Amino acid sequence: MNDQKIFPFLSFTGNAEEALNFYVSVVPRAKITSLVRYEKGQPYGDEGKVLNGTLSLMGKQFMFMDMPSANPAPDFSWATSFFMHCQSEAEFDAVFSGLAKEGSVMMGPEAVMQFRKVAWVTDQFGVTWQLVWQ
Repeated sequence: MNDQKIFPFLSFTGNAEEALNFYVSVVPRAKITSLVRYEKGQPYGDEGKVLNGTLSLMGKQFMFMDMPSANPAPDFSWATSFFMHCQSEAEFDAVFSGLAKEGSVMMGPEAVMQFRKVAWVTDQFGVTWQLVWQ
């Protein structure tokens, strides 16, 4: 890992790997940097699911985990969101389109204050993103 001391940690109920792959497909330069699965007989997890995975998004590390089916993760809430400053309008449009597909657009895209485009979108996994392009 890098020098990052605080990591967003996202808990899923059986679809963490699907989410990891989704974000790699939607966010430019995103990549899975580690993936460890629960093995047979390990406590607290379902065999083959994600024990922990690390995703690099725009140079920041995000941790992912599948909670065991016997103790499912709570739903995500838009009270916590990820703010993403896009480098170009094309990047904004691509990320917005990917996150909004099968998700829910809460706002935008529209101009707000100094930003040319702003959007607030909850993706198909229930994770909320605030996208901006200046």
